[in-house]
Amino acid sequence: CGATVITNLFTAIPMIGNTLVEYLWGAYSVSSPTLTRFFTLHFLLPFVIMFFGGLHVFFLHSTGSNNPLGFSSKNNKLYFYPFSALNDLEMLPLIMMYTCLLAFMGHLTMVTDPDNFTEANPLMAPPHIQP
Repeated sequence: CGATVITNLFTAIPMIGNTLVEYLWGAYSVSSPTLTRFFTLHFLLPFVIMFFGGLHVFFLHSTGSNNPLGFSSKNNKLYFYPFSALNDLEMLPLIMMYTCLLAFMGHLTMVTDPDNFTEANPLMAPPHIQP
């Protein structure tokens, strides 16, 4: 299982590695608590990253950024709103239309691997996976 391999990397940490792995697993092996924790992490992490990204943009635009020479560049400053924000909003409908076109018109094979659509055979590995 992929979760076992990745979490066993923490056993390389001296003295606390095994305890840390058991804490991450929630048991002595990968089981239901492990999957619940990993699904929760994968659901919440994008929101946490978006929050800190928004916080970064807020503070960057409220205080401004510095250049390495320390000169003031107030005369050359372009504000995020309206210039960049309106540019982004102009492109949003085009990107959404293209994404909907790919999703609803059945052209998923353009952006995914065709092997994802073949039925799995548990008794035989795919030909491109060889030991």
